[in-house]
Amino acid sequence: MDVFTLWNTDVEREFFVRTLEIAVPDQLFYVTDDGRYVAYWERGYKGRKTTLQSRNAFVGSFTEKWTKSLLEPIAKGMNLFVVQGVVCEEIGLSKKSPADVAICKTDNRFQRAENILMIVEVKMSIVWNWEYNPRTGTLWCIGDYTTHQGNPSLLRSDTMLKAIGKAINIRVSNLKSAKIPIIVLGNTPITRSYYDKVDQLRKNGILQGFYSVNPQPLDDPTHQDNIKATQYKGFFRFDTYEELKQEIIRLLTDDSEFFSGMKTKRELGKLIDIASRQPTYEQKAETFLKLLRNEG
Repeated sequence: MDVFTLWNTDVEREFFVRTLEIAVPDQLFYVTDDGRYVAYWERGYKGRKTTLQSRNAFVGSFTEKWTKSLLEPIAKGMNLFVVQGVVCEEIGLSKKSPADVAICKTDNRFQRAENILMIVEVKMSIVWNWEYNPRTGTLWCIGDYTTHQGNPSLLRSDTMLKAIGKAINIRVSNLKSAKIPIIVLGNTPITRSYYDKVDQLRKNGILQGFYSVNPQPLDDPTHQDNIKATQYKGFFRFDTYEELKQEIIRLLTDDSEFFSGMKTKRELGKLIDIASRQPTYEQKAETFLKLLRNEG
């Protein structure tokens, strides 16, 4: 795989070709009434339908490995490691719910919070529709996601809510998570109902972004849903590897810190007044955060 290639139909073809070496077609494709094998039910299909769950595990395994390969050149350039399935109990990353991928100071699955520099939740799906002929082994793309009935990747509300819930769990588990950026990596746009929500999540620091690494998820590049970014970049679509690289480097090098609280204006005014007596901006910020967290 070319690590400098973002998500496209060639990557999806690679998924099917590789997975068909270890899986049977019925685990990866729906079978129509007339015997066609398709990745998704086509729009307008009126025949008998079944639910296909077996593909999810294959997609999850492939996309997490693919993401690791995608980020490794960036991490290696900073003497860091990309690790799958990271466990760190102190910030809510358990064996049952590890980080899909993380950029760390050490190449270990079990990490201390201070050695985790970024958490990446991978929320990718098969985006295009595909048809497969099991007799000839022929595989061909038959349309983008507007031509089928599935909602892939970040277009699914349950996917968005799971990602948000996991980020909140990490943030509230321990203050040691406050310096760790959390991003969600997908391969589709998001629905309009989430535009304002993802911007608020970014503004409040809970998540640093819902990102798509699929430059052209729709056959029509001018389609109204093929957005580049929301107003405050809570969602952002990367069109080149260099764009992705620069954003990851920025997140890894920015000295940012998550904070939250709910106090009266009088209490906040008092904290601001005390913090403002410090001589530098950095010391003012440190003092304010300590007071806000009742550490000082």
